[in-house]
Amino acid sequence: MNVLFVCVGNAGRSLMAERLFREAAHGRHAARSAGSEPGAAPHPLVVEALGEVGIDASDHVPRKLDQAALDWADVVVSTCSEEVCPVTPGVRRIRWEILDPKELPLDQVRGIRDEIEHRVAGLVDELST
Repeated sequence: MNVLFVCVGNAGRSLMAERLFREAAHGRHAARSAGSEPGAAPHPLVVEALGEVGIDASDHVPRKLDQAALDWADVVVSTCSEEVCPVTPGVRRIRWEILDPKELPLDQVRGIRDEIEHRVAGLVDELST
């Protein structure tokens, strides 16, 4: 399965979800991420929090959500609230309303990382059965 994680900036939540999913899936499924208004770079504290669990995200370049990304995806996971998350017509959608780490201290970013890691584990299990 191809899983596309989306949010607004593609610098925090969707980035964490993509990288954690890749780790948890062990090559059984593919993951990408994108945002409706991508930032210039990943949030530094998100990169730090992922690094603490052995995942290097320093090479991430936020990507604009486009039709090609939607065409690639079997499943889209929205990681932000419905009011602000991008619309993704024509593909199965899962909604995860996750707090935006953008303005939060590292200890709260770690909590968001852990929440996403838990949700990702469940998704990998679901897609693998």
